[in-house]
Amino acid sequence: MTQAGAFGQRLGKFLHLKDAPPSLITRSLRGVELAVTETRDDNPVPSLSGSFTAEDAFIVSLKLREFPDCELWENGKCVMKADVPAGATYLYDLKRDPRYVIDKPFHSLFFYLPRSALDGLTEQSRKPRVGELACELGVGHDDAIVRHIGASLQAGLRRPDEANQLFIDHMMLALTAHVAQAYGGFRPGTEPTRGGLAPWQARRACERLESDLGGKLSLQQIAAEFDLSVSHFSRAFRVSTGLPPHQWLLQQRVKAAKQLLTVRDLPLSEIAMSAGFANQSHFTRVFSAMVGVSPGVWRREAQGISETET
Repeated sequence: MTQAGAFGQRLGKFLHLKDAPPSLITRSLRGVELAVTETRDDNPVPSLSGSFTAEDAFIVSLKLREFPDCELWENGKCVMKADVPAGATYLYDLKRDPRYVIDKPFHSLFFYLPRSALDGLTEQSRKPRVGELACELGVGHDDAIVRHIGASLQAGLRRPDEANQLFIDHMMLALTAHVAQAYGGFRPGTEPTRGGLAPWQARRACERLESDLGGKLSLQQIAAEFDLSVSHFSRAFRVSTGLPPHQWLLQQRVKAAKQLLTVRDLPLSEIAMSAGFANQSHFTRVFSAMVGVSPGVWRREAQGISETET
């Protein structure tokens, strides 16, 4: 789930943070690591940021706090100053040594996107490779999709024990495809929607997911068992079951929890762990959102117990 990871460590040094921020990590269609990290410093020591080692990779940054009059550097030189508004998305090419002067509080999400992840996407779609991305220094983008993906992943970054690996894989795959299309000119084509999994594949996939209610298995691992790409497997699974893998897994957790709730004296904390939830709080939050009532209320109603009897 969350871990410091190589990117988190590098980002911590780049921003002169005391501790490496945790990251959510997934793997691309080529098995290359992608990561998302949340960074914040309300009282930074004014200084020029560090440098990333030059590589064929990009950073997509969602700014969660405004940073006015930002001094921007590229290839070792100060090139401009620009106001950075909250909610804007910026793209950086790590081959150009992007840096900036850290002299105000900051709060951002950083997505690490290697070129090889984009290449894997285009190869799987049998399309030409993505060329240069729109990485104009100081140019922000009003990108509602990046904001949505970022907001969805923030919960996992802040509550790492509750992070669902299938969901992380799904969102990072979506980010890769979006960046390729919105900033790299990638067009996936208009080929007809493929069918679902074969019945034996759907049955086996569901068995694999249900055997790991904690959600430790990645989409990459499950898709590889059927010799399918992650995107193909996810799409076909949804056609077959009506839900993407991470949502199907949540439903199975709730289903397992309901069965355990019929055991009158079994503590909610034990039910939470047995059904694949990180803790009782996580269990209560997810169950209430999906069922409409808390586990305790559902149990009383299912057993015909009134409030006065509890």
